[in-house]
Amino acid sequence: MQDIVALVQDPAAWVALVTLVVMEVVLGIDNLIFISILTNKLPPESREHARKIGIGLALVMRLALLGTVAWIVQLTNPIFEAFGHGFSWKDLILIAGGLFLVWKATKEIHHSVDVDDHKEDLVGAGKEVLKMSFASAIGQILLLDLVFSIDSIITAVGMTPHLPIMVVAVVAAVTVMLIAATPLANFIEKNPTIVMLALAFLLMIGGTLIVEGFGVHVPKGYIYAAMAFSAAVEALNMFAKNARKKKAGGGTTLH
Repeated sequence: MQDIVALVQDPAAWVALVTLVVMEVVLGIDNLIFISILTNKLPPESREHARKIGIGLALVMRLALLGTVAWIVQLTNPIFEAFGHGFSWKDLILIAGGLFLVWKATKEIHHSVDVDDHKEDLVGAGKEVLKMSFASAIGQILLLDLVFSIDSIITAVGMTPHLPIMVVAVVAAVTVMLIAATPLANFIEKNPTIVMLALAFLLMIGGTLIVEGFGVHVPKGYIYAAMAFSAAVEALNMFAKNARKKKAGGGTTLH
């Protein structure tokens, strides 16, 4: 209890907490985009439930991993060497997660472009198939939660040695994800071009995880700057499109 009081009274601890919360929220964007795209493929009545389960599992997993911080840190120790690089369990997890993201994003892009292929997926989608789809969605969310959670916890350990600060930061970040999940998913669903942009983001994130697994450090600032620039360009396109629609509609309704 005295340690908690000391942390509350320490300005450096508050700075570390705010910094870590911001970083955890930013790192959670990747996970949130994936969850939004995946749950939008479920029946409408199941989507929000799946998002809550997926994000809730992310919270449980991260808190559980925080309880094994000493073991998590050991995941960065090399276990074998190949191509002049010592691979650790963290590297292997990042590579596997990156490959999964690249495969999933590529598959979703193919479904978005090939309308006939997408229709085939919907044929015979009875109640049993929908249940399997829900279970499959949760399973895939859980798999990516594991990859992002380990990366998130290792980042947190590198920023502060205080476990209470890590716990508060993780809970705050996951809470933000929970609040933003449904609005983001609805926005993505209503704007098809955003879906393709989000899938491109997942491809880039997957590629980044793979190269980082091979020991090539990619500054996250470059990745998120590119994502922000692309999102800003798409926002301008959407504003221009809406302006043209309003102008055309206004021209026909004026007397």
